[in-house]
Amino acid sequence: MSKIKKGDEIIVITGKDKGKKGAVLRVIKSDQLIVQGVNTVKKHQKPNPATGVTGGIIDQEMPVHISNVAIYNFKINKSDKIKISINSEKRKTRIFKSTGELIG
Repeated sequence: MSKIKKGDEIIVITGKDKGKKGAVLRVIKSDQLIVQGVNTVKKHQKPNPATGVTGGIIDQEMPVHISNVAIYNFKINKSDKIKISINSEKRKTRIFKSTGELIG
């Protein structure tokens, strides 16, 4: 079970985008994440009239390594760690370490 999943709200803890928050859009190979508004680059896109793609310069999110982000806990307004525990029905659940609450 991966600790960070699609849709989780994260905060960048190191790198050029340190301190930025965003939602995880995609998980790539279980160690790379695409996060909304983080690690954006300018891409020059060629127009393709057959598919209706217009050309120009677009902003695109690039992958960030999972070790450079932490899950964001809105209760304490800080980054937090994740603990995986087994509930009564023998299923794994993700819990915030500091507050003990289930992760949405």
